[in-house]
Amino acid sequence: MNNPTAASESERNLLMIVYGLHGLAIFNGLTAIVGVIISHIKISETQNEFIRSHHRWLIRTFWIGLAWAAVCGLLTLIAIGVIGFVILGLWWIYRVVRGVLNFVDNKPMPLAA
Repeated sequence: MNNPTAASESERNLLMIVYGLHGLAIFNGLTAIVGVIISHIKISETQNEFIRSHHRWLIRTFWIGLAWAAVCGLLTLIAIGVIGFVILGLWWIYRVVRGVLNFVDNKPMPLAA
């Protein structure tokens, strides 16, 4: 695995911006779209596995979150979807915070999570 400190400063800064975009998505949802587009572009451009693991984490967070948001949206027709959206929001916050903490500690994100 590549040394996390070998990642360029611009890669590290951009990754923090993407985490910020995902964090802001709790309030507006749209910033996550920008973040996932950046991650999809940058994951293939970087040779650093540490940075790549974080982009993978954010891409999975977005797509799994979008799928569950669709399910919760349908379930709001029977009122249980509101609870689903609360759980989804907490899960989203957990994923972003866990990713940022691992990033700050120079730890890659797990492949299977």
